[in-house]
Amino acid sequence: MMTIVIMPPKKKKMNKKLLIIIGNNIRENRKEKGLTQEELASKANLHRTYIGMIERAEKNLTVTNLQKIAEALEVSTGSLLD
Repeated sequence: MMTIVIMPPKKKKMNKKLLIIIGNNIRENRKEKGLTQEELASKANLHRTYIGMIERAEKNLTVTNLQKIAEALEVSTGSLLD
C-alpha cells in the first residue's frame, strides 16, 4: 500500500517579503560604504551578479553568505534582517 502525503502550500509571500528586506538592507549599507556591487562581491568572496540578484530579491541566500556579506559591510548579520 502506498501512502500519499499532501504538503501545505509554501508561504512564498512571506519569503519574498523577507528577501526584499534583506536585499534593501544590503543595498543601503553597501551604498553608505560607497561600495559597488562588484567591490562588495570581491570583499565577500561572492560573484558580482549574485549580489545584484540578492539586492533585487531574486535569489535566496544561505546564512553563510549572509554572514560573508555582513562581514564585508562591517555590520552585524542581524542588522541585515531588520
